[in-house]
Amino acid sequence: MKIKLAILDENSIFLKRISTALGNRYADKLEIYSFADLEVALRKLEECKINVFICSDTFEVNVNRLPKRCGFAYFVETPGIESVRGQSAICKFQKGELIYKEVLSIYAEKVSNFAEFRLDSNSGTSVITFTSASGGVGCSTIAAACAIASVKQGFKTLYLNMEQCGDSNCVFSAPGQFDFSDVIYALKSKKSNLNLKLESTVKQDPSGVFFYDPCKVALDMAEMNSDDVRSLLNNLTLSDTYQYIIIDTNFRIDKTFIEYLKLSSKVIFVSDGLEVSNIKLRRAYSALAIYEKQQEIPLLSKLSLIYNKFSNKMSSSSDVENLNVIGGVQRFENASYKQIVDKLSTLDFTKKIIG
Repeated sequence: MKIKLAILDENSIFLKRISTALGNRYADKLEIYSFADLEVALRKLEECKINVFICSDTFEVNVNRLPKRCGFAYFVETPGIESVRGQSAICKFQKGELIYKEVLSIYAEKVSNFAEFRLDSNSGTSVITFTSASGGVGCSTIAAACAIASVKQGFKTLYLNMEQCGDSNCVFSAPGQFDFSDVIYALKSKKSNLNLKLESTVKQDPSGVFFYDPCKVALDMAEMNSDDVRSLLNNLTLSDTYQYIIIDTNFRIDKTFIEYLKLSSKVIFVSDGLEVSNIKLRRAYSALAIYEKQQEIPLLSKLSLIYNKFSNKMSSSSDVENLNVIGGVQRFENASYKQIVDKLSTLDFTKKIIG
């Protein structure tokens, strides 16, 4: 099913340009209607069963005249304006991709049945979770590097930073107004089509990696529970949008973290091999072994270990038995965080994790 989009603007040149741009790029997802007269547009909304109506802010629309199923927003010329006359606002002078995502977001708020709109289906999705029992060992660095390496190998990849104070913008960046708080709201409210919300809020870094901007307030991440994690990952994997989902999250012994492990095909522990890190890794492994036995769910068979910032003088191998060791990476000196991630993405250990 295509989203039926109606656009109203008195500028015929702009109207033709935006209709052509969106129509050419999203011909399989959008059915576009354009109008220059408000009364004509309002009459056609019901007749054509329009899903989303975007109107230039030079017109004043009585929203009570809109069909209940029809989402609405004003087109504005100035970036940064979030609302006009109490209604959502979309800047008309931005990339067509960003306008499309905002159309999706508006539509998602009006759709309650997933069957009404199906995202593109590619192939199966593998979920790989990166975590660490110790802080400061570079878990996020390794996870981001593997996401980039996955794209280099030709896989469509989503990097999902689920740390409570994590920030995917340390490595990945792209324009757009949405962030992961919008996803959390969709998960909690259960009022919008989650799959559409996921597509409308995701961004793509120049490296090719897809990601979500971090929540503006880190406290929002504390709202995620095991049910939310299950719903999020089930929707992402069932849509077959990505071939790999790389999760970066804190280690903790609770239902939410265990949900990540249950839904992952691989779980990669990251350690620097220092004495304290080895002690914490051993305790984490023992805790998961007990949990696996109590709950009768497979966990330990998914676990592997990679050493990062390994020092021949200070580090040593862990004594945890039956824990597969992928390899190790030495510390990189005099390089920025982004440079380290880019360098790690070229190393052979990524091929042992991806593929």
